[in-house]
Amino acid sequence: MSLSTVLDTIDRSLPEATDRLLELLRIPSISTDPAFKADCDRAADWLVDDLTSLGFEARKAPTPGHPMVVAHYGTEGPHVLFYGHYDVQPVDPLSLWDRDPFDPQIETTAKGKVIRGRGSSDDKGQLMTFLEACRAWKEVHGTLPGRITIFMEGEEESGSPSLIPFMQEHADELRADVALICDTGLFESRTPSIVTMLRGLSKCEVTVHAANKDLHSGMFGGVAINPIRVLTKILGGLHDDQGHVAVPGFYDGVEELPDEMRQQWQSLAFDHGQFLGDVGLSVPAGEQDRTPLEMIWSRPTAEINGIWGGYTGAGFKTVLPAEAHAKISFRLVSKQDPDAIHDAFEDWFTAQLPADCTVEFKEVNGSPAGEMSIENPAFEKARTALSDEWGVPAAYVGCGGSIPIAGYFQTYLGMDAMLIGFGKDDDQIHSPNEKYDLESFHKGIRSWARILENLNK
Repeated sequence: MSLSTVLDTIDRSLPEATDRLLELLRIPSISTDPAFKADCDRAADWLVDDLTSLGFEARKAPTPGHPMVVAHYGTEGPHVLFYGHYDVQPVDPLSLWDRDPFDPQIETTAKGKVIRGRGSSDDKGQLMTFLEACRAWKEVHGTLPGRITIFMEGEEESGSPSLIPFMQEHADELRADVALICDTGLFESRTPSIVTMLRGLSKCEVTVHAANKDLHSGMFGGVAINPIRVLTKILGGLHDDQGHVAVPGFYDGVEELPDEMRQQWQSLAFDHGQFLGDVGLSVPAGEQDRTPLEMIWSRPTAEINGIWGGYTGAGFKTVLPAEAHAKISFRLVSKQDPDAIHDAFEDWFTAQLPADCTVEFKEVNGSPAGEMSIENPAFEKARTALSDEWGVPAAYVGCGGSIPIAGYFQTYLGMDAMLIGFGKDDDQIHSPNEKYDLESFHKGIRSWARILENLNK
């Protein structure tokens, strides 16, 4: 029996597959709120039951937080590990939803049919594309291709506190030839892609201290140092006039983009004017010697995410504040070391403090960037499968955000990950009225069937 039979089965059974997704979406598995702990458990049980029905040896594995779902099928052939998460974001503010977020429905919009509900795109709809591909394959062939391990967590939306300890304890069980992660999207909502570059993160909160209490600006203004002035002056020098980060050693470990990858990105014809125009901007503000797509995917950044101090309420309270605060984050690439980046920033900042001021750094944490080697033959097999399904050449792309799980697979399991997803830019993940296009769900299932076929050739 050929792949076409599997694809025909997927097409024919789409209504039933959609009903199963709607059933999972009705479970309010909000991981960050203790009030929904039982619902997170229920979602894990639902997945264990569904995987068991497909012939997997599946179990719910306890953690100090919400449980993991682990399942295995087969003992021979190429071994893939599929990762997803069954927890979802909170729904607040509820008043901005057009319907109950946990009463999902199929809606017809001007752009086509969508699945509306919390978790439809992030990540229940995405993870179910893989399970439904397995279901169709099993129905046609009576078995699944190769060895498949399923690994799903219930804490991704709340920082994954149990993830690393679990991976370390169960490394031998989870290790495979390659990991598959379905938590990304189509490039500009139309081009299938495999994310091969993920930016890391280093962040901290900075507090500049001056006087031992807030001061009357009429009595002390001019003679007493103002920590807000100190803070803003130092942070104002974080970038030079060309958009480069001024912290010494910041670019240590930053590698240049390979020519092959640069050419492929150029072929995507990214419209930065529209990209910025959609948010009311027009001029790229970063490194002036880089293309906008390079800045988003393959270059590091330094950003001031919040700044405050003194009196900010209604009216005026004319004080010199005793302290000023800012939250700073750095998106990292290539081999930049998050700890080294923070140390360099701390040294740079501290060296510029005037007399009578001290600085405190809090909430310091970070994670390295992830970069996958496309020399692994699995990558090109998957890219070919995606191109065949979507009718346009699939691309290797970067991701401006940070998806730590891909790096964790490299660090703790010694394997690369392919990040393949079918979300669209307007899916409103983490926001009210989240949706997942029915086309994304349908063609996502077909895509995984093709990928499984190619990986096992």
